[in-house]
Amino acid sequence: MSFVPPGSGWPEDPATPQTPVATGAAQVRELAGGSRTLPELVARESVCRACPRLVTWREEVAEVRRKAFAGETYWGRPVPGWGDDDPRVLIVGLAPAAHGGNRTGRIFTGDRSGDWLFASLYRAGLAVQETSTHAGDGQRLVRARVVAAVRCAPPANKPTVEERDTCAPWLLRELQLTSPRVIVALGGYAWQAIWPALRTAGYPLPPRRPAFGHGAEVPIGQATLLGCYHPSQQNTFTGRVTAAMLDAVFMRAAELGT
Repeated sequence: MSFVPPGSGWPEDPATPQTPVATGAAQVRELAGGSRTLPELVARESVCRACPRLVTWREEVAEVRRKAFAGETYWGRPVPGWGDDDPRVLIVGLAPAAHGGNRTGRIFTGDRSGDWLFASLYRAGLAVQETSTHAGDGQRLVRARVVAAVRCAPPANKPTVEERDTCAPWLLRELQLTSPRVIVALGGYAWQAIWPALRTAGYPLPPRRPAFGHGAEVPIGQATLLGCYHPSQQNTFTGRVTAAMLDAVFMRAAELGT
């Protein structure tokens, strides 16, 4: 089990040698469901080892490293949600990037998708600065929190169905502990992943699941689910998603969250 090294720039590690470690799906359900606070949830998920393939991959990437980051110490662990502890807006992504969140310890921090995301959050008043490059960079989310459907970096950015389902209790418990007014699903994967969590958390859902789409808006009781194309390089390079498109969704999220 690794812990935050001195001088890394990461926040103080919430995990301790006494933090229970999940090594299978049943333990994830037990530990996530039994987390009474966000700090307790963050500590428990940050040392999870329930998915062998993901554990092997995230740690191999952290050991080998990309040439551009060869001198850095990688986080190499599950990446918990971060941001406001009482968010009005909860943003759900797919999974940490191998050399982004898996390196920096913060989802969407230190990768190109994050460059687009945080710039848009800043313009919408949901972040205090336009970029997020490392955990000690001064970035702070305002009434917003960012999480991933799958907390470990997956090979080829493609978690298996079993891995997604094993990780789901962490997402569910974060949803229960934060009770946001707005949930933004970044991409079809996050859209699919959030519906079971919403159902289990007791949100009143429509009888048929609406299709994912950019700008899709679904009332769910006192909350609202919004769809947003993922700011992946594939989408931003091809123009499938633009800064204006992201801004429209996040400004709507900020409006609904007031």
